[in-house]
Amino acid sequence: MPNYIASVDQGTTSTRCILFNHSGQIVSSHQLEHEQIYPKPGWVEHDPYEIWERTQVVIKGAMRQANAKAADIAAVGITNQRETTIVWDKFTGEIYYNAIVWQDTRTDKIITELAKEGGQNRFQARVGLPLATYFSGPKIRWILDNVEGVRKAAEGGRAVFGNIDTWVIWNLTGGVEGGLHITDVTNASRTMLMELKTLKWDQNICKIMGIPVKMLPEIRPSSQVYGYTRANGPFGGVIPVAGDLGDQQAATVGQTCFDPGEAKNTYGTGCFMILNTGGEIVISENGLLTTLCYQFEGEKPAYALEGSIAITGALVQWLRDNLGLIEKAPQIEDLAKTVEDNGGIYFVPAFSGLFAPYWRSDARGVIVGMTRFINRGHIARAALEATAFQTREVLDVMNIDSGVDLKVLKVDGGMVQNDLLMQIQSDVLQVPVIRPKVAETTALGAAYAAGYAVKFWSDKAEMRANWQQDKLWEPDKNSPLFETSYKQWKKAVTRTFNWID
Repeated sequence: MPNYIASVDQGTTSTRCILFNHSGQIVSSHQLEHEQIYPKPGWVEHDPYEIWERTQVVIKGAMRQANAKAADIAAVGITNQRETTIVWDKFTGEIYYNAIVWQDTRTDKIITELAKEGGQNRFQARVGLPLATYFSGPKIRWILDNVEGVRKAAEGGRAVFGNIDTWVIWNLTGGVEGGLHITDVTNASRTMLMELKTLKWDQNICKIMGIPVKMLPEIRPSSQVYGYTRANGPFGGVIPVAGDLGDQQAATVGQTCFDPGEAKNTYGTGCFMILNTGGEIVISENGLLTTLCYQFEGEKPAYALEGSIAITGALVQWLRDNLGLIEKAPQIEDLAKTVEDNGGIYFVPAFSGLFAPYWRSDARGVIVGMTRFINRGHIARAALEATAFQTREVLDVMNIDSGVDLKVLKVDGGMVQNDLLMQIQSDVLQVPVIRPKVAETTALGAAYAAGYAVKFWSDKAEMRANWQQDKLWEPDKNSPLFETSYKQWKKAVTRTFNWID
C-alpha cells in the first residue's frame, strides 16, 4: 500500500522533491539550486538540461532519504515556475535555445508592436492578462523569430513548446520515447494564448502572435492521471503522474483556499497573491491578472485574481550575490534588526520593470532618500519593507476589484521564516498574518492535486483537516508603516518610471 505522494517543485532558483504523508507532513526533501544566466541586461535564462538533471538528482535524493521505493509512492505531482519558456525537438530532445525565464524583458519590442492595435489590454477580456513581457506567448514568438530554423521546425511539427511543467512531465514519462506533451489549465492560462471560458488555445491570438498551434501542448485538468513514469527513470519504477499546477496556484491549493474569497500570499523569488473567485471570471480594472486557480478532473474550473510582484526574495539574493552585503539569505533579518527603521530610504526593486498593479516595463530599480546617516542595516530593512509595501499595493487593488476586504492573510514560501518581515507585513496591511506549520505549500499543493486524482485524499475536507497554524502576527495599530511610510513608498515608486526609452 503506497504511503506517500511525491511532489517535484521546480522553482526559479532551485528544484526540490518532497515526499508527503497522508497528514500533509514532509517525510523527506532534497533540493538543489541551478545557474541563473544573464546574457544581457534584462535577459534571464536557465539551462533546461541542467534543470532536468537536477530534477532527477533531487528525486533520487528524496527517495533515498525516506528509504522509499516506487511502490511506496501513490502518485507524483509537478509544480513549476510559470511562464518560463522552452522550445525543443520532440524527436531528439534537443533544446533550440535556453529557457527564457519569466523575469526576462527581451520581448518588450514585441509587446509594443502588439499593443499598437488595441493597447495594453488588447487580449485581456479573452485571456485575463495584459500585454507584458512576463508571459510565455511573446517569449515563444521571440524564439521563433530569432533562433534559426525553429519556425520551420515548429510549422513542420518538430519543434514543441512547453513551460517547465511540460518539460519535466515530458521527460518523466519517456521523453523521445513517447513522453507526454501536456500542460494544465493553470500553466496554460499564463501563456496569453488560452481562452479563459473555453480552456482551449485561442486560434486567433496564436495567429496574431505568429505561433503555430501544433507546437503547443494539450491542455489538461490540474488533477488527473496523465500517464506514468518510466521504470528506468529517477523514481525507479512506474508511478502515476497525476498533478500539475503552476507554483502560485499550487500554493493556493496547498493552503486549501478552496472557497471563493480565500487568499494566500507566497514569498519566493517574487511575491504572488491569489484570491479565489470560484466559478466567476473577474476581469480586473486595476492591473491584476485573471487566471485559473485550479481544475480537478470532473469538476468545473475555479478562477482567481492574482497580483504578481517580480522581485522580493530575489532582492535578498541580489544583496547577497551581487553586493556581498550578507553571506547567507537568512542573515538579512539580523542585519535589519540592527536599526529601528529604514532611516528614510526606500528600495524599489524594479529590476525587471514593475509588475502588478503598474505593468511598467520602462521602470528600473531605485534607492531613494539616501543620506550619510544610512548604513547596511537600513538597506537591509528597506529591502524587507519593499516586499511588504509591494504586497500592500496588490492587496489594495484586489480589495477594489473583488469588493471583498481581506480579514487575514495566509502566507507561505521561503521568506515567511523571517519573523521581522512577517511583522512588518502585518503592520503595513493592518491585518493579521498567519504562517502554516507546513510552509512549503507550493509542493504540498502539487501533492494534493496528484493525491486527489488517485484518491489518496478522498475529498477537499481531508486536505483542509491537514492545515495547521504555526504562528500568528497581529498588527501594531500605531505603526507608521501603514500610512506615513506607505505614502513615501508610493512616491518612491514614481521615481522608477520612464527609465528605459
